[in-house]
Amino acid sequence: MERGRNTVAGKKTFAEKMKSRKAQQFFVIVTFLFAPLLLLIVFTYLPFMRMVQFSFYNMKYIGPRKFVGLANYVDVFHRTEIFRALLVSVYYMGGAVVQLVLALFFATLMVFKVKGESVFKAALFFPYLICGIAVGFIFKFFYARGFVFDSLLQMLGMKLDNIPYWLQDQSINNIALAATSVWRYTGQNMIMFLGAMMSVDTDLYEAAALDGANNWHRFRYIILPSIKSIIVLNLILSISGSLSAFEPPYVITNGTMGTGTYFVIMNRLAHENQKVGLACAMAIVLLAIIILCTVAQKLFFAYVFDNGTDDESRAAVRKRKKAEQKRKAQKGAAAR
Repeated sequence: MERGRNTVAGKKTFAEKMKSRKAQQFFVIVTFLFAPLLLLIVFTYLPFMRMVQFSFYNMKYIGPRKFVGLANYVDVFHRTEIFRALLVSVYYMGGAVVQLVLALFFATLMVFKVKGESVFKAALFFPYLICGIAVGFIFKFFYARGFVFDSLLQMLGMKLDNIPYWLQDQSINNIALAATSVWRYTGQNMIMFLGAMMSVDTDLYEAAALDGANNWHRFRYIILPSIKSIIVLNLILSISGSLSAFEPPYVITNGTMGTGTYFVIMNRLAHENQKVGLACAMAIVLLAIIILCTVAQKLFFAYVFDNGTDDESRAAVRKRKKAEQKRKAQKGAAAR
C-alpha cells in the first residue's frame, strides 16, 4: 500500500508536465512548424490533389463537369503538338549544358583570384535577380528586327539583309530563346560552384604548386573531384528544369513559329481553349516525365561517377580492377 502511494505521488500532473523543458521544446517546435506546414498543405498539396482529380474530367473553369476517366491521358498521347513541344525542350537542355560549362569556367577563375572579381561576380549574378517576365521583355526587344542585336552586328560590318530574323527563322529561333536562359542562370550556377570550390582545403593547392602543377592540373585533379557531387546535382536540376521552360517562349514569341514548349501548350489549352481537364492531365504526364528523367540521370551518374567523396569514379575502379585481373592472369601464365 505504501509503495502504491509513493508511485502515485511520484507521478507528475499534466500541468507539471506542460511546464517541463521537453514539453516547452515540443510546443516551440510545433508552433514554428505550424505556419509553413499549413501553407505547404493549402497552397501545394491540396491544389495538387485537386489537379489530379480534374484530370479525369472534361471541364472548363466555370460550368458543368463530365467524368471521362483516362480519356484526357489518352488524348495527351495522341496529340502530336504536345510531344512535338517536348522536342523544343532539347534546345533548352543544350543551353543548360552550356550554362553549366560557362559557370564552371567562371567559378574556377574566381577561385584562382582575378582583378575585379567582385564586380565580375555581381555582374554575372545580377541577371538571376531579374524577374523572368522582365527578362523576356528585355530579349524581345533585343532580338527584334533592327533593334539592339542587329545594331551591334551592323556596327561590326554586317549588312541588315544578311542578318537572320532571330525570332521568325525556325532554324535558329529556339537557339536564340535558349540563349536567354543561359544568360539568366549562368550566374546562379557559378555561385553554387564557387561555394563548393571555396570549401576545398587550400593546402592542396599549395602542395600541388610545390609539385609543379599548373592551374589546369589543379582544376582537373583537385577542384573537379571535390565538387563532382555539386556538378551532378546542378546538371540534374538544369535538365529537369529545361522540360518546364515557360517564360522565354511565352513572353518573347507567345509560343508561335515552332517555339511553343510543353508548358506553353499546356497554358494555351487551359486558359485560351478552356480545356482544364486536358491541361491537368498534361501536367501529371509532365511530372511523370520529369521524375523518370531525374531517376534515369541519378542511375546514370551513380553508374559512371562516384558520390563525390571518393578519389576514383566507379568506372575508373572497374577499369583498374580489370587491368589488375589481366595482369595477374598474365603473371600466372608466365609462371606456368
